[in-house]
Amino acid sequence: MNDMKQALTILKTEIAQDFREWHSRSEYAREDDFERMYRSLSIEKGRKYYKIIRTDNQTMVWGFVVREDDKQFRAGDILKAASWAAPARNKARGNILDGDFSWVRWTGPEYL
Repeated sequence: MNDMKQALTILKTEIAQDFREWHSRSEYAREDDFERMYRSLSIEKGRKYYKIIRTDNQTMVWGFVVREDDKQFRAGDILKAASWAAPARNKARGNILDGDFSWVRWTGPEYL
């Protein structure tokens, strides 16, 4: 459980870092871009998944992380959001427990 908590913290860091790198190319870049993005992210623990939520001008689901192994996915797998309440269960976009954050973008897990 502690590994999952640490991996979720790293995931939030990776999301905020991607935003900072993307936004740094803009004339509107700010010194506190990383901190603002990091603070806008929250994690909601559900029965099967952790829901990563971003709250800025609006509230949206960034994606989901599988809590425990099931028939199709392993604990720590990153899934895109299909809706507010459910992930897209077509394919995992990396695994936070393996340290695979290559599919992480500030807008959400990458498309296939």
